[in-house]
Amino acid sequence: MKKVYLDNASTTAMRPEVIQEMTKIMAEDFGNPSSTHSFGRNARTILELSRKSIAKHLNCSAQEIVFTSGGTEADNWILRSAVEDLKVERIITSKIEHHAVLYSVLALQSDYNIQVDYVNVNADGSLDLTHLSNLLSEEKKTIVSLMHVNNETGTVLDLERVGTICKQYKALFHSDTVQSIGKTEIDLQTIPVDFILASAHKFHGPKGVGFAFIRKNSGLQPIIFGGEQEKGLRAGTEAVHQIAGMAKALSLSYENLDKKRSYISDLKNYLIEQLEINFPGFRINGKKEDFYNIINITLPFSSDKTSMLLFSLDMKGIAVSRGSACQSGSIKPSHVLKEMLSEDDLKLPNLRISFSHYNTKEDIDWLIESLKVV
Repeated sequence: MKKVYLDNASTTAMRPEVIQEMTKIMAEDFGNPSSTHSFGRNARTILELSRKSIAKHLNCSAQEIVFTSGGTEADNWILRSAVEDLKVERIITSKIEHHAVLYSVLALQSDYNIQVDYVNVNADGSLDLTHLSNLLSEEKKTIVSLMHVNNETGTVLDLERVGTICKQYKALFHSDTVQSIGKTEIDLQTIPVDFILASAHKFHGPKGVGFAFIRKNSGLQPIIFGGEQEKGLRAGTEAVHQIAGMAKALSLSYENLDKKRSYISDLKNYLIEQLEINFPGFRINGKKEDFYNIINITLPFSSDKTSMLLFSLDMKGIAVSRGSACQSGSIKPSHVLKEMLSEDDLKLPNLRISFSHYNTKEDIDWLIESLKVV
């Protein structure tokens, strides 16, 4: 059976070069990077070269990169330490954030009774930045947490503009950049953001590893205690093979990025053209111009097809999703689309389709043909 993977916003296939790099390190450089003997020193060298490589791609200091298990840990750490250690009194976020942020915020609100405000969401999934400015006009120690690229719709936040607004009101700015790192350039010397983060498995690296960028002198403190790894900010022996695999994957992602971006954009436009021809009346949830590798659509099918749509496509060997993979087992509608669509539209079949450079037009043709017989 033909297999078509169009769910790259949930995870990506590891590159062969990354697997090769990790396998070599697991076999030859198994030392603990905190050990002082030659085995440990070799592992430490790999660790620090990986840190420097990542920092170079983001135009920041290697000392500002802290390795984590992924985006969820980093979101939890940054928000919790901001409240506990930086004495933040208010969090401003939106109701279309990843659950790693939304549930962290709810837990902090329960534990510390801090103020939480939500930026208004426009019908196209963008955020009302005038409303953000109005919220920030209330003088309180604040952290703003807004994601760069929405994981369900691909809506893009203007990081530089939001960072400038936050700076104007002396607010900290944290952005979940899991969907954008490795897929678009981020220059941390020009973007006034205090904290961003990444998960390697979103850019063809291994699962279970990521990193956080923590702006120098932020004052952030650890929430995992034990050893003095990661400059005392994140205890636990570093997974050197995973970190090296992540650094390799990131470097490969930024090689010929313009070419890959153009190729994937063409695939997305081809899908839109085929949907217009074969399913007139379909709608894009968001804007056509949203992030180049994600599109969220509502299909002009009857609502009774909604529950079986993913199953039917899976039987054809096609992997897509109705929203974040983190809630794929839930029968509840997407919390993101709930902020954008009417109750009736939420009942209709919607799909998130997300591409990588491994996809082809033939993949899209198979998706279209399969949708015709759902």
